[in-house]
Amino acid sequence: MASPKLSQQLHRIASQWPVDPFRPHLQLGTFLKSLADHPQLTPHAVRAARSLLENESARKYPLSDKTMKPASMPQYYARLGEGYEKSAQGIARPWWKVFFGIW
Repeated sequence: MASPKLSQQLHRIASQWPVDPFRPHLQLGTFLKSLADHPQLTPHAVRAARSLLENESARKYPLSDKTMKPASMPQYYARLGEGYEKSAQGIARPWWKVFFGIW
């Protein structure tokens, strides 16, 4: 049986998990809440979920500017992030920009 302390910690992590606007029927927070009630919950699983929530890997292994701005397309990742944010808000690019490949 999982300890109540581990279960509470994972419930707390699950409640802080951001909602995915593109998959409203499939949320990682919901999965973590159900995992918190699993009888074989381990401290390692709770640490892994906390690490993902706090983005520890990105801080430990930061991406260089050369990786984020490749010489062939320096604005690629900036445009990708902008497109993601706009699509989450429901803002689409006009058809003519898509057709002509204009950003």
